[in-house]
Amino acid sequence: MGTVFSLDVRGGDPTAVRAALDEAVAGLRRVDEVFSTYRADSQVSRLARGELTVDACAPEVAEVLELAAEAERVSDGWFSASYRGRLDPTGIVKGWAVERAARRIAAAGASGVSVNGGGDVQLLGTPGAGRPWRVGVSDPLRPGGLAAVVSAAGAAELAVATSGSAERGAHVVDPRTGRSAVTDLVAVTVVAPRLTWADCWATAAFAMGSREGLRWLESLDGVEGLLVTAGDEVRCTGGLAGWLG
Repeated sequence: MGTVFSLDVRGGDPTAVRAALDEAVAGLRRVDEVFSTYRADSQVSRLARGELTVDACAPEVAEVLELAAEAERVSDGWFSASYRGRLDPTGIVKGWAVERAARRIAAAGASGVSVNGGGDVQLLGTPGAGRPWRVGVSDPLRPGGLAAVVSAAGAAELAVATSGSAERGAHVVDPRTGRSAVTDLVAVTVVAPRLTWADCWATAAFAMGSREGLRWLESLDGVEGLLVTAGDEVRCTGGLAGWLG
């Protein structure tokens, strides 16, 4: 998927957890093989060219496309599984794959799991007694600095996802125009229980811009956001403060 993954696993039976960890890593590699738009022989690339039907693909393809359709509905079209008119579900695949890997390891008995895919993180359980997982949110305007620290205290599961232009440039596309999104934002970080959705909502809110993006994030249950504009203005949803620390 063109990025780095890191996994932090605590507790559980070492043999069972090690096996689940190996399965999770193999699963991430498999996702890249199936969904990569950079591989001409991937199922998604062949599906986009009309060489395969969804039914002929791995079951995960239909699952991801259904999730993408739900994300498009909830975001009123601001999230899309196409890129410049071509099938491209990569906007949802990474978050979904990271969340699936984390849940696979937790199901094997791990008491704490953190899976980080390119800065988007799914947290389950805790790293130790009385200790919450904590995630630093990079400051998009000050390399090496932090804009905030998210604490998962009190949550059995929590995800943190960021979309923006600071590291990858103007890669987020406005689905209405097919061109790079014209926005006053440089980054949007979303905090939610599931990374599948946090990743989608961060992308959609970034494309919307600060005013509409903030209003929309406020309307979603269990979702909080931190938005940073190019003018160094920070805007937050009303409940974000409860996750900082």
